[in-house]
Amino acid sequence: MATATRTATVNDPVGIHARPAAEFAQTATASGCAVTIAKQGGNAVNAGSILSVMGLGIKQGDTIEITVDGDNAEAVADNLVATLIKN
Repeated sequence: MATATRTATVNDPVGIHARPAAEFAQTATASGCAVTIAKQGGNAVNAGSILSVMGLGIKQGDTIEITVDGDNAEAVADNLVATLIKN
């Protein structure tokens, strides 16, 4: 089992609100990997939970850290970052 970590800066002017949080959580869950997300320096939460992701209160300019544990972790981590950056 592999682990991959990615950091990214949120560019969306309204941060991670309901729609991107839902898409991110669905993508994380569908990956079959254990995925967490945190504001840089903060506590990590289960990325498969829309409410947990929204509860981080991520705003434009915040740096996030995504950690993926499981098969194909590198590709899953890249896909999750792409999911957030496109929103």
